Amino acid sequence: MCRNIKTLYNFKPPATEEEIRASAIQFVRKLSGFTHPSKANEHAFNHAVDRVADAARELLDSLVTTAVPRDRAAEAAKARARGAARFRTSSAGGTR
Repeated sequence: MCRNIKTLYNFKPPATEEEIRASAIQFVRKLSGFTHPSKANEHAFNHAVDRVADAARELLDSLVTTAVPRDRAAEAAKARARGAARFRTSSAGGTR
C-alpha cells in the first residue's frame, strides 16, 4: 500500500473533499505507475481519480462505528514520533 494514503475514517472533524481527492490521486498513481500522466492518458487518469474519490466518499459516509472519533493533532503527533523513531540514527556511540 502506498504510504501516502492516510486513514480518513472516524476523525473529528471528518475528512475534507481535498483529503479524499488527494487519497484518490495517490491510489490511481500507485495503480497506474504515473506520477503525471501523458496527455494521451490524462483523461483516463482524471476519470479514474474522480471514480475512486466518489467510491471513497461513499464508503466513508456509509461506515458505522461506536469508537470515539480520533483527534487529528494527536494522530499527527503519533505519526511524527513513529517517523522519528524509524529514522533515528544509531551512530551515537557506535562505529560506521
